[in-house]
Amino acid sequence: MKAIEITKPYEIKIIEKDKPVPKDGEALLRVLYCGICGADVASFTGNQPFTTYPRIPGHEFSAQIIEIPENDKGLKAGDVITCNPYFNCGECYACKRGIVNACHDNQTMGVQRDGSFQEYITMPVGRIICGKGLSGKQLALIEPFSISTHALSRAQVKKGDNLLIMGAGPIGLFALLRAKSMGAKVAVADLLESRLSLAESYGADMIINSKTDDFSVKCDNFTDGQGFDVCVEACGAPETFLACIDKAAHGANIILIGNGKRETTFVHSIILKKELNIFGSRNAFTKDFETLIDLVSSGAVDVTKMISGVYEADRAKDAFDALAHNDGSINKLLIRFADAE
Repeated sequence: MKAIEITKPYEIKIIEKDKPVPKDGEALLRVLYCGICGADVASFTGNQPFTTYPRIPGHEFSAQIIEIPENDKGLKAGDVITCNPYFNCGECYACKRGIVNACHDNQTMGVQRDGSFQEYITMPVGRIICGKGLSGKQLALIEPFSISTHALSRAQVKKGDNLLIMGAGPIGLFALLRAKSMGAKVAVADLLESRLSLAESYGADMIINSKTDDFSVKCDNFTDGQGFDVCVEACGAPETFLACIDKAAHGANIILIGNGKRETTFVHSIILKKELNIFGSRNAFTKDFETLIDLVSSGAVDVTKMISGVYEADRAKDAFDALAHNDGSINKLLIRFADAE
């Protein structure tokens, strides 16, 4: 079978390898569509500290079941599905407390272990999630959607909450979709008009161009000067985290999804004064995937607007190059291996 391999930074090859044979408790899956995550791009550019080479990327994917043992989930050959791609050890302190998404020895497909960018893969049956009739393209978007959904679940978003999202990249936009489905009033800030336009089309109640608008004035007008009930930091930049602290209401929740690489300096007494709750968020639970599949199946959310392009597997290098030089106009790119039969 064919697989896409990052041999070393900036080098991608289409390789031939043996078709996998499922072990006990595993299913054989035919991969349909794979999304390219920021972590995959970081592996491609050599900026992913957890990646070793060569590496087959990919953890956002849909697949069709080819072979599967009898199971209590009702899954059968021919079903179109997605999977939970975060492998946890089951033995560390986090796993023993049920925080499997933050396993001390987490191995995400495509990063610490080979991923889904290949024609066939095997997966433990317990990691397979029923697609409930969604298309391969829709299901390939559930994993990045789940990242934002898990983050918002930590903040206990309520109907009528004023919510600020800093950053309108894919994760920020998915957070917008989920927050709107929960009844929040959402303001989205970004530097790029193309992303803000998409946020507006997805139902943002206010968009803020941080480069040209008066950020503080627009936020104060939106919240009547009281601050936001929930702030979502989806950039990983010190400036956006500080903006969240500044514009959070007293007693507000701040969620950090963006993976920051620079230090942030601030006087922490403001957190005490406002009694802020600050949450980190990592990966997602299977229940987050299931919640979103139900939401998308209901027709309440159209995730396909997020797709900027679909590339055939033999053009994977072109897709990675495009994202490595993304000016912000590209959201999600998918790689097509096959369509469901």
